Amino acid sequence: MRIMSIPVIASAALGTALAAPLFWFTPVKVEAPTDATPIAVEPYVESWKCPDCTPEEQYVLEQLQEHTRISDRNALATIMGNIKQESKFISNICEGGARVSYRDCHSGGYGLIQWTSVNRYNNLGKFCEKFACDPSSLEGQTRYMINESVFQRYLPMFEGNGQSVQQYMVPAYYWLGWGIKGAREVYAWDYTKKLVLV
Repeated sequence: MRIMSIPVIASAALGTALAAPLFWFTPVKVEAPTDATPIAVEPYVESWKCPDCTPEEQYVLEQLQEHTRISDRNALATIMGNIKQESKFISNICEGGARVSYRDCHSGGYGLIQWTSVNRYNNLGKFCEKFACDPSSLEGQTRYMINESVFQRYLPMFEGNGQSVQQYMVPAYYWLGWGIKGAREVYAWDYTKKLVLV
C-alpha cells in the first residue's frame, strides 16, 4: 500500500471543498419587478441668484424667474432697481414711509411698486381676494405684480436679451410711470454686480 504525504492529502481535501459548493447550490433566478415606475428627471436650469441680497430681494428675484421668461441679468437688475427705488422691498409701505396694511393706506402709492392709481391699487385687493393672498404681504404683492395687466403688457420687452440697464429703463418707465427717477438706475447697476448665475 502506498502512503500519501500530508501535502497530497491537504490538496485533495481542498479540491473537494472547493468543488462541493458547485454541486450543493443552484443559482436563483431573480426577475425584474413588473410594476417599476420610471422617475422623471428634470434637467438643472441655471438661474440668477443674489447671495448678498435681503431675503425679500431674493424672493422677488426667484419669483420673477420662475413665473416669467426673463433670463437677462440687466432686465432682472432693472426691475429690482425700480422696486428698490419705489419701496426698498417693504411690502406694507404707504407713500411717505408709513408702515400700514393695505386697507389703511388712503393716499399716494402703496406696496412694492407703489401702486398709485385707484384702479391699480383696487386691483391688488381684488386679485388677493380672488386668489386668497394678503395684499399687504410680499408674497401677495409679488404674485399680483407679475400677473398685473400693466406688467404683462411690457413683459416681452424684459424677456428679450442683450440690452443695457439704460435700455431696460424704457419699459420700466412705461410699467411704473414714475414721477421722480431717483436712484433706480444706480440701484439697477448695483444689482448687475450682485447677481450671479448658478
